[in-house]
Parts: sequence; C-alpha cells; structure tokens
Amino acid sequence: KTNVMFLKTHKTASSTILNIMFRFAERYNLTVALPADQLVHLGYPRTFLAQFVEEFQTIGQNYNIMCNHLRFNPSEVQKVMAENTFYFSIVRNPIPLLESSYVYYKNYAPAFRISKDVNEYLASPMKYYHPADYSQNIYARNIMWFDFGYDNNAKDNKRYIQAVLKEIEQNFHLILIADYFDESMILLKHTLCWDLDDVIYFKLNSRSQDTVQTLTPESEERIKAWCSLDWKLYLHFNQSFWRRIEETIGLEKLEKEVNHLRMRQKELMETCLLDQEAVKKDRIKNRALLPFQSGAANILGYNLKRDLDNRTLRTCQKMVIPELQYTSYLYAVQHP
Repeated sequence: KTNVMFLKTHKTASSTILNIMFRFAERYNLTVALPADQLVHLGYPRTFLAQFVEEFQTIGQNYNIMCNHLRFNPSEVQKVMAENTFYFSIVRNPIPLLESSYVYYKNYAPAFRISKDVNEYLASPMKYYHPADYSQNIYARNIMWFDFGYDNNAKDNKRYIQAVLKEIEQNFHLILIADYFDESMILLKHTLCWDLDDVIYFKLNSRSQDTVQTLTPESEERIKAWCSLDWKLYLHFNQSFWRRIEETIGLEKLEKEVNHLRMRQKELMETCLLDQEAVKKDRIKNRALLPFQSGAANILGYNLKRDLDNRTLRTCQKMVIPELQYTSYLYAVQHP
C-alpha cells in the first residue's frame, strides 16, 4: 500500500514512524503532504484544514503520504488523501506519556511551568491547570484525545467515550501501541504488505535517562484519573492490537519476526553508527544531525561512521536525520 495517512500523536515514538514514512516515500518516489509555508506541523494545534498542505490548490488529491503533526479532522484529510488511503495511528500508556510530556513541554505548557516537578503537578493538577491557558495546556491532559480531534477536557462519561472509540475505529484501519513498538512495526509491515527494510528504524527523538523524572505510585494512579480519557483510549486499543495480532500473525510468528527485525537493526547500527547507540546532544559531531531540543529534555542523536561508501552513507543518513531536517529536505525536493 502506498497511499497512507499516519496520525502523528505526541510523545508516542511517532517521530520514529515519521522517519519510516519519509524513507518509504523516497524509496518509492511518492508525494508527501508537507506543511504549507515550510512549517513543521500541518496547522497544529488548530484543527486540520486541507489548505494547511503545501500546494494543495494545485496538487489536489494526488498525495500519497501524510504524516506530519496535525489535529485530526477526517473530512478535511479526505480532501487531500485518495479514497483508498490506509489510515493508522499510535497510542502509548498515558503514565509514561505524561511524564515524557512534562519534561519535554516543561517551558511551554503553563501548568507544567509553574509546578516544581511532575509529582507536584499530579498531586493537585487543578492548582496549575487553568482553563484560560487551554491552547498551551493541551500537553498537560489527555493529549492523545486532543490529537484525535476531541475535547481533552470533556467529562468522563461512559456513553461519550464509547461513541468516540467507535468513531476512531471507523476512521482508522489500525492503531499501534508505542509500548510494543517492534511488535507494532511487524503488524504494520503485514497490514501494508511492506518488507522488513521498510519498517526498520533507529529510535529517534528519545531523551537521556537523566532527564526522566521518577513517578511515585500515587502519581501513577493519579494519571489514570487525571487523563482518564487517554487511559480508556489506551486500554481499548491495547486490547484490539493484541487481538489483531492473534488473528493475523499469531504470537509465535510474531516473536520470530520481532527477533529478525532486531537482528537487522543491530546489523545496521554496526554498519552506520560510530557509538553503536544514541548519544547526548553535546556529543553529536555533525550539527546537521542535531535533533531539536525542547524543555528540560536532552534529546539524543547519532554519529555516523566515517569512510562509508556513498550508498551506505545515504542509507545511514536517512535513518538518523531528525524530523525537522528531514521535513525541510523533502520540502526542497518536492517544492524546489
């Protein structure tokens, strides 16, 4: 399948998937729906409109891939993407998700900025989370619910939640789980009829361990209540994810393929990377490969080996190039 829309949710390993999508687009010479005016997001956090796509007026419905951040709006996305487009997204357990958001958006979300640390924030979120700061505080509560296009401050009402989950299932063919990333890649490969090298990846936009804040057991429980919409979204799609795997691949075959993926990944790391792993920002030698740094997070990146032949170098570069740089590179190629 070459017509694919990926809803890129926040802090869910989605930058790694974006890289997979961009590489796939290049490999098969596909057109990507890039943000208008060389922006990074497709209008985010505003609800998506077709005009947020570069040259939408002239290209119309002839885009193959859409995967930059946007706030989902099915009718407008359908104006851009072909009728046979495959829609997928990814969700993550809201407990590690909220901690990640806290560190990453510490300086941006007022609710995070004025609290000392994540546990203090969760002890009484309403002390810091003010309705007036709505547009900047989306990262501080039910961010996935918001990304899917819904009200992240909605009341937790059983009928409402059921209706939203049903709607998401109608809009998306597949929802992956960030906490089982390799398993997700295998399921994606099968569902899209891609090959292993289409879903091979190096982890992008992750941060160093020393910027991770430890949640207390009380805080973990509080997240389930504070982000109850996201919690229910996650539980629901975690179940359907495993059901889908059992129906289509089977656990035994899945394990084999996951091992295969990890072996191939290790092989590529040995070929490409100087340090065999991601390094902190101050150790990245080539500034062109430095990822965007946000909040209190130290976003890791990679150093490539020297003396790679041209073809290998190109492959390796594409696997480690951060999101912003890759987006502007594609922009230059597609819209010279």
